Amino acid sequence: MSRPPQRPATAAPRKPKPNSKSNAATPPQAKGQLHPRNRHQGRYDFPALIKACPALAEFVILNPYGKQSIDFANPAAVRVFNRALLAQLYGIQHWDIPPGYLCPPVPGRADYLHGLADLLATDNDGAIPRGAAVRVLDIGTGANCIYPLLGQADYGWQFLGADIDPQALASAQAIIRANGLQSRIELRQQVSPEQIFDGLLQPDERFTLTLCNPPFHSSAAEAASGSQRKWKNLGKLDPSRKLPALNFGGQSNELWCPGGEATFVQRMVRESRAVAGQVLWFSCLISKAGNLPLVQAALRSVGAVEQHIGEMSQGQKQSRFIAWTFHDRASRSAWLKAH
Repeated sequence: MSRPPQRPATAAPRKPKPNSKSNAATPPQAKGQLHPRNRHQGRYDFPALIKACPALAEFVILNPYGKQSIDFANPAAVRVFNRALLAQLYGIQHWDIPPGYLCPPVPGRADYLHGLADLLATDNDGAIPRGAAVRVLDIGTGANCIYPLLGQADYGWQFLGADIDPQALASAQAIIRANGLQSRIELRQQVSPEQIFDGLLQPDERFTLTLCNPPFHSSAAEAASGSQRKWKNLGKLDPSRKLPALNFGGQSNELWCPGGEATFVQRMVRESRAVAGQVLWFSCLISKAGNLPLVQAALRSVGAVEQHIGEMSQGQKQSRFIAWTFHDRASRSAWLKAH
């Protein structure tokens, strides 16, 4: 699926972020702003990024405001930009993905994790659980392995990344090995594309969280149309220039599925009932607010005890995740204390 460009280099400076190691949950961020613990605050520091990743230098341009930026219409530039962000801010020294695979906007991905950390804190006397005792399942981890990389860096969480694509898993494994993260991130293939949890989880496994960036679109044509619409909205649709169909790449299973996001997430909800005892909180990104009523109805039908909507924003981009659990508050607090 196409992804919106990352926050432009001309964005107004943000308030200084608090210590990223703070163990207290934070109130929701103001509209248009990243989460207060998000490391991507203020304008991008291009000299620091280039120092961390010298290859970025050849992709830096001056935007119409005379500020340093990159050409977000160039997939190679976006890929190297991500590599520089991960190196400068997270200490990830080796990161790459095969051509055509999804290249994620890192700041928004980080916000999802911070929102989940705050959710866990509500069941833990306001303190964010940190360390390997928090085990997270990333459904559709992709070739980029972005959520495990960010989550282990910010919170020390342990991750299992799952995907149906062997090539994506091979790419993710190469990233993990190159950064010496084998003890923090495990990968596993879901061999049945029609299943999400069934056949993936072992009977004795327990997860504090699951997360997922689902295929948003219902067809390849819809994915391509969405990408072109974003270019037009950004003023980058230049008839004299051949732009990539998807500036952030993506394979078919990453971008679309029959029925699109709503159908995928409703299937996830149904399957979650069968593994309710193995997971404290399930969650999934929801790109279209109009899909929320369908998902919430599905949650009521399977008897979810509680559901939570986490709102996120980055400039003009609004997004959200939905989280649900089959455990009451007392059971959730006991789970976190026991693990």
